[in-house]
Amino acid sequence: MFNKSIFYIILLMFIGGTATAHAQLALSLDECVRIALNENPTIKIQEMEITRTDYSRKETIGQLLPSVNLAGQYTRNLSLQTMYMDTDAGTMAIKMGSDNTHSGGLSASIPLVVPQLWKSIKLSENQILQNVEAARANKLSLVNQVEKAYYALLLAQDSKRVIEENHATAQLNADIFKKKFDLGAASEYDVLRANVAVTNLEPSILEAENSINALKLQLKLLMGMDVRNDFEASQQLSDFRGEMYARVLSNTLGSDTALNNNTSLKALDLQTDYLKKVLDVQKMAWYPTLTGSANLMWHSMSNGSPVSGFRWSRASSLGLTLAFPIFQGGQRYYKQKQAEIAVEEMKWQRENLERGLHVQVETQNDVIAKSLKQIETNEGGVRQAEKANEIMQQSFKIGAASFIQLRDTEDALMAARLAYYQAIYNYLVAESDLEYVLGNTRYVR
Repeated sequence: MFNKSIFYIILLMFIGGTATAHAQLALSLDECVRIALNENPTIKIQEMEITRTDYSRKETIGQLLPSVNLAGQYTRNLSLQTMYMDTDAGTMAIKMGSDNTHSGGLSASIPLVVPQLWKSIKLSENQILQNVEAARANKLSLVNQVEKAYYALLLAQDSKRVIEENHATAQLNADIFKKKFDLGAASEYDVLRANVAVTNLEPSILEAENSINALKLQLKLLMGMDVRNDFEASQQLSDFRGEMYARVLSNTLGSDTALNNNTSLKALDLQTDYLKKVLDVQKMAWYPTLTGSANLMWHSMSNGSPVSGFRWSRASSLGLTLAFPIFQGGQRYYKQKQAEIAVEEMKWQRENLERGLHVQVETQNDVIAKSLKQIETNEGGVRQAEKANEIMQQSFKIGAASFIQLRDTEDALMAARLAYYQAIYNYLVAESDLEYVLGNTRYVR
């Protein structure tokens, strides 16, 4: 179980690191993954997106609540309207209105029957579920990337160590031949041959060092870690050897290869559900709507100064508005047809996606099975190479074997060890990829 106190101490060291502080931390795979899940910016952005969508859902729900407005208005009539009336005495001109008009009050409206809006709320709820699944997909992808980068780092470190051991042996042989040459017991060819063996290994060591540095930078980026801080991997590939068979029997080579937790299928199902709800929204456009309204207003009309002589009167009203959509140029019909086709398309997309995912599962299971056999074979090869190297060393000491034969066995031992670590790496990467496809990683639920 991951110690939370140690975890947060590590986080504080990462966050509070300065340009002059280079903390040498030893991190396991579990620690790297958990730091990445807490500190990677893409994960934080996705969590914020979930919150934003929830606010959008609440905004939609707010459309079902009453809308209340307080308004006021003042009008100054520069010239009054004139009305003419014909009488027996002649035509009379009557001025209507007043210089100043004040009005203010409250108005409220509430949607009572709005089928299309009711269905739109379901759309917002589905969008939240899609964002939650997108966040889960990002976490699964991040875990997969961190695991493979960490395994690659371990492979580079183990390979560097094996090559350095071979380099140290070659250097020792070169030193021995140099001393023998000084004593006249070895030829110059033997000295040159031994020095060439040393030189040939040095580019491989440099290449391994470059790979280690590049993989560390990649892991720092995935973990959201300051590149000025440094860390060391606390594990080796051989540390995962003992857990392999138990994990294979429980997770990979067993019967639990269902795609129920696959994030791509879940996202597609949610998207299909969303399109079905869009279709429902389009169907609701054919239904009538009923809206209630209420008004409470005060009016005042006066002549002369706009700030005196107020004569207020109150007016209030209640109303209902019933709207029947009759004809909109066929827009509703064609929108509905588009939504129906979109839903039908998703069925074919899901079938194609599911078929491709089954192929991925079978492929990764095949790689895992072959990698396990390869590991067993390479273990035997390493033991045989070690035994052959011991025999050749003894033969070389008594003069029964040449330097070339000795170097051949040493190179064979190095190749066997490198192949063994490569097989473990292949297995671990295939297992990580399979967990990603199945969505069954232990870090994300």
